Amino acid sequence: MRDVGAGRWRRIAGRIGQSVAVWAVSTVTMLVLAGILPDFQIRTGDGDSATRIAVTAAIGAGAFGLLSALAWPVLVRLLLLVPALVLGLLVFFLNGALLLVALRLTPADRPEAAPETAVVVAAVMSAVASATGAALAVRDDDAYRRRLYRLADRRGTARPFDGPTMPGVLFLQLDGVGHDILVRAVEKGLMPTVASWLGVPHGPGVTGRATHCLTPWRTDWSSQTGASQLGILHGTNHDIPAFRWYEKDNREVMVCNRPASAAELQRRAVERTGDGGLLTVDGASRGNLFSGGADEQALVLSIAVRRRGRENRSRAGYFAYFSDPANAVRTALSFFAEVGREIGQSTVARMRKRRPRVARGGLYPFIRAFATVVERDVVVAAVMGDMLAGRTAVYADLVAYDEVAHHSGPHSRDTEKVLQRLDRSLALIANVAEHAPRPYRIVLLSDHGQSPGETFLGRYGLTLGDLVRAGCGLPVPRKAQRTHSGAEARAAVRAALRRPVEETGGQHVPTGRRSEPLVLASGNLGLISFPDVPHRMTKEEIDARHPALLTTLANHPGVGFVLVRSEEHGGVVLGAHGAELPVDDLDDELPGPLADFGPGAGDAVRRTHSFPHTADIMVNSWYDPAEGEVLAFEEQIGSHGGLGGAQGRPFLLAPLALSAAVEEGAELVGAEHIHRVLRRWLRECNGPQVPLEVPGDPSDQRAA
Repeated sequence: MRDVGAGRWRRIAGRIGQSVAVWAVSTVTMLVLAGILPDFQIRTGDGDSATRIAVTAAIGAGAFGLLSALAWPVLVRLLLLVPALVLGLLVFFLNGALLLVALRLTPADRPEAAPETAVVVAAVMSAVASATGAALAVRDDDAYRRRLYRLADRRGTARPFDGPTMPGVLFLQLDGVGHDILVRAVEKGLMPTVASWLGVPHGPGVTGRATHCLTPWRTDWSSQTGASQLGILHGTNHDIPAFRWYEKDNREVMVCNRPASAAELQRRAVERTGDGGLLTVDGASRGNLFSGGADEQALVLSIAVRRRGRENRSRAGYFAYFSDPANAVRTALSFFAEVGREIGQSTVARMRKRRPRVARGGLYPFIRAFATVVERDVVVAAVMGDMLAGRTAVYADLVAYDEVAHHSGPHSRDTEKVLQRLDRSLALIANVAEHAPRPYRIVLLSDHGQSPGETFLGRYGLTLGDLVRAGCGLPVPRKAQRTHSGAEARAAVRAALRRPVEETGGQHVPTGRRSEPLVLASGNLGLISFPDVPHRMTKEEIDARHPALLTTLANHPGVGFVLVRSEEHGGVVLGAHGAELPVDDLDDELPGPLADFGPGAGDAVRRTHSFPHTADIMVNSWYDPAEGEVLAFEEQIGSHGGLGGAQGRPFLLAPLALSAAVEEGAELVGAEHIHRVLRRWLRECNGPQVPLEVPGDPSDQRAA
């Protein structure tokens, strides 16, 4: 007992010593800034002696630190009502306001600091205090752990862990990073942490033994986060035909990253499987579209639709992170640095006339900075807190690469920089795992890749919606009319109808009896629906209504293939030059419209055809197997959502201590298969016993 008491007093003395050291450094920082900045002066009431000025600076630094500790958490609670993109700017102003208040508490007669100068001084002092605390703690395990708790908003002493000592599992999703992109990044030395896990030399004299195994897997037709993550976390992605689609029975457009849609999709998945998800027992979900059944959730989209209160924890992650003013300042500085970086990179791309290229102005620099800085910092801090709390299973999504690759391209220098920063986050998380109260198996995975290529609009001068309207004989914009594709479509309509189409100058002409087709894009996958028809239309019905539409789409050089329901065959895939193949006859070995799309394309199309909410017409863009390029129907030069290239080839990187994902020579196919593999690994670690059983699943039979 005496030893325990002595250890406790030593820890208290250590914390006091560190606090005094941070206070002293902050005082010196304030003095230096007062000497450098003309608009920031410290004057005492009895003169300008060095001793008096130093005492005044010490009091000001102490008051600023105390105000930050007491007032900042309250201010952050109020900031939760503010849009996230405005948060960075407010951080600086509020920090400056706290400094002005602190100066008023000093014994100086006239403490002088212009408001804009106070913002600078407060930012520098917070950053210096944060760096000093980290430097003092780095050699002391207990202090370092307390530092990590504070970063994750788990303040207080390092508490004892009385839970299980078997390994926990941390699933880290690098959104949009394909298998080949990861391999190339490791080979180029961009990701030394991942290289060390794979046993790849990543520096002069740096060698090691592999601790992880890398396995590629194949997505479903809908190669996007909504379908993949729902399948991974909840065991099913049934009836997710795309990133966005129209449901005729509900008369609603579903969008995977819309909170109401995400909540509904999660509800349907739980209802279908009868299980809460992968993280049901002692799990945490961070930065995901879906909860996975976790009790601990932060930045989870599917719960963002709920009313504010105890039930809504979607924005709690922001409070947990920004309640530390040093975190707020550091992230805010990085946020605006990233905004400047994006503006600079886009300007260089425009000046050098790089192709392909899409517009990157407006709010995009701020959206990118939020994804690459704010979301990353908040999620990483939450993951660190989860490990220090000893949670059994954690699933977190880092979206930085996916956001940048859409606009800069998956192979660009911009994305290489993002991969480097993500690797540093992985290194930090791996370091924290060494201080966790239980061992952790770190599993790295992605939900899809990205395929490069210019946009459909950029190559042909019209959108998929314009092409559909032309094929239906509806008016299109004058610019689209003048394109070669638009002229061909209108010629096809004239031939099919045996009469000229009226020119309307591109103006919308209401049809009265029939609604116009609704065209939605999900990367290089297009969905066409006719809202006034309550059922999924057949090829025969579409031909009777719009005789030239299917021919126009199938014969367009930017279209790879078209899927449509058929009265005669159940479903058919259409290609150029009259190619028509029943869905039941799709085979990877047979030539046809799907020949260029690789193994498994037929199975993926056949599965999507069976979904209740598949669109009347499904259009997959052209794909060049030699270059790996597709044509996005959205304004993205790195896209995913359909078939073709690297977008359908993500990766799974798992510790060798876990069983192999699949038998040698077998393939990992579909997000639902990934769910079963992750569930097996949780069982091997004696983690949550997810009750979902899949008869005949070979991965379950191999469970420990």
